[in-house]
Amino acid sequence: MLDSIKNIKNYRLNRRKFIKNVIASGAVMSSGGYILSGCSDNSAPINGSVERLIVLKVNGKDRPVDVMQNETLAMTLRYKLGLTGTKLACDRGECGACTVLLSGTPHNSCSTLTHSVRNREITTIEGLEQEDGTLHPVQQAMIDELGPQCGFCTPGQIMSGVALLNKNPNPTREEARQALSGNLCRCGAYDHYLNSIMRASRIS
Repeated sequence: MLDSIKNIKNYRLNRRKFIKNVIASGAVMSSGGYILSGCSDNSAPINGSVERLIVLKVNGKDRPVDVMQNETLAMTLRYKLGLTGTKLACDRGECGACTVLLSGTPHNSCSTLTHSVRNREITTIEGLEQEDGTLHPVQQAMIDELGPQCGFCTPGQIMSGVALLNKNPNPTREEARQALSGNLCRCGAYDHYLNSIMRASRIS
């Protein structure tokens, strides 16, 4: 029995290592392609081609990253920049779990091409916390109101709430409901999230 449990644990660890190695090798291979094809000489890119090595402004910092032509912002944030607070769920722009702010406006990052936001300010859930560790009022309100249940949709809910309060610091409950309408919650904790946004509007 103990041997079986050990085997299961070893399988899980090996599976996790395998997945990490696949992701890491994919990033290396894609950057290798850039080095071999894009940096061999000083010639200009071919007309119609897309430059792969770009700089994104994420959470106030310039982040150089190698991006494929059809790569979505959610993939870049999670797998190239390690910002895993942005969640991938439906991957088709329907649930809002991947919501980030582009120049202050909420967007589904799973349906936004990374190359299209090179000149935009990108804010993820990781960028809301202050340098001293103080949480954003919406984040703190989520804790105080016990807003999340499973928590998977919470980052997207928070980003939509932050965008709302930046634009309208004193929303009505109906305005908050409209602002969060693009964020689905599999647990059905909508009232908890609304309570959190209303609480944050009072303390922000």
